[in-house]
Amino acid sequence: MTYAGGPMTEAMYYILLALLTPSHGYHLMQTVEEVSRGRLRIGPGTLYGVLTRMLKEGLIVVVEDDGRRKTYAVTPAGREALEEEYRRLTALVEDGAILKEGTP
Repeated sequence: MTYAGGPMTEAMYYILLALLTPSHGYHLMQTVEEVSRGRLRIGPGTLYGVLTRMLKEGLIVVVEDDGRRKTYAVTPAGREALEEEYRRLTALVEDGAILKEGTP
């Protein structure tokens, strides 16, 4: 299974952002909250569900597994998907400027 593209969930987006620096589960939950400025808090169920999906899609890899915890990192394909999603979100915000300017 590989990533088919398209809009990411908010959890996927922030987990990939957080994993630009390799991390393990508990620390990753804290980093997501920090990177999202407190807007997104994810629990273990959501986190590990998203991590499993992203592993299958080749967006992330396990870079260390000491038996107690796994450390994850973004793959080149994951970084490319993250950058594509960033461009998509930026375009949405730019298109939304109509709200400030009035009608097109």
